[in-house]
Amino acid sequence: MNHYFTDNDNLRSKLRTVLYSYQNHKFSFYTDIGVFSKAKIDEGSKTLVETYFIHGRKNIKVLDAGCGYGFVGITLTKIMNCDVDFIDISKRAVHLCKMNLKENKVTGNVLISNVYENVKDKYDLIIVNPPIKAGKQVYLSFINEAFNHLNDDGELWFVMRTNHGVKTVYKNLTKTYKAEILEKNRGFYVVFCKNQLTH
Repeated sequence: MNHYFTDNDNLRSKLRTVLYSYQNHKFSFYTDIGVFSKAKIDEGSKTLVETYFIHGRKNIKVLDAGCGYGFVGITLTKIMNCDVDFIDISKRAVHLCKMNLKENKVTGNVLISNVYENVKDKYDLIIVNPPIKAGKQVYLSFINEAFNHLNDDGELWFVMRTNHGVKTVYKNLTKTYKAEILEKNRGFYVVFCKNQLTH
């Protein structure tokens, strides 16, 4: 059985639409079989973006890593006026993300990439809801390798559940980086990290 962190051309298709609104902003997203959270917007992703809307920076260059159908990056583009690139390993997710950029009348670059394999640029922010079902090696790669693709003052934001080991991941990050838990919601932790800069 294929989980969503795969590139499988043989899945049948059953397109559907999920809706999201924040304050006066309304969004519509196409989803399909074989992509993460196809039936509704994931609670973790929602907690992540809504924490970012309150505490995050506007008008910056962002990478939505493991973007799925584009929920996180598209909302940041529209609400925070960010310039967002999107990556995912799945051709279907990339296709849906491109559809959703048009559907929500925003622009962004969408790229197929196995974790950060095809990422060439540096970013002010990498934001990720890591694919837990892909296994520990993969989801930790999204977190630990992000710092190779950040500008000097760049930030990593991610969301994880307590039962997926977020406290251990957070503790390990604090040994090397400035890290902070910005939000806790129904077992989801939103974690902020950046390089410890010395001036």
